[in-house]
Amino acid sequence: MPRSHLPYTSEFWQQMTDLVRSGRDPRELPREFEPSGQTICDWVAQADRDDGWRTDGMTSAERVDLPQLRREIKRLREGREILSKVAAWFAWEIDAVPPKSTRWSR
Repeated sequence: MPRSHLPYTSEFWQQMTDLVRSGRDPRELPREFEPSGQTICDWVAQADRDDGWRTDGMTSAERVDLPQLRREIKRLREGREILSKVAAWFAWEIDAVPPKSTRWSR
């Protein structure tokens, strides 16, 4: 069973990133520190995205905004659907839309 631990602090994350950027090998850092080499590489890649050096994924700010934007899109789609149904109802009420059984004559 994997070890469980508290999440790493942003200061620790930044320290590991700085060590790798200063020339340390991320595969050697787990000997001194707890996170795996792959975790440290992931942190460095995310820091590179946040700093604009990489464009192969989302920045941390985008990851924070994404759930809020998805909720807003859902709310807007629901509102649009309601408005569409209300508009159709009003059009039917004022006879702007002929019943389906009526044939148009030329």
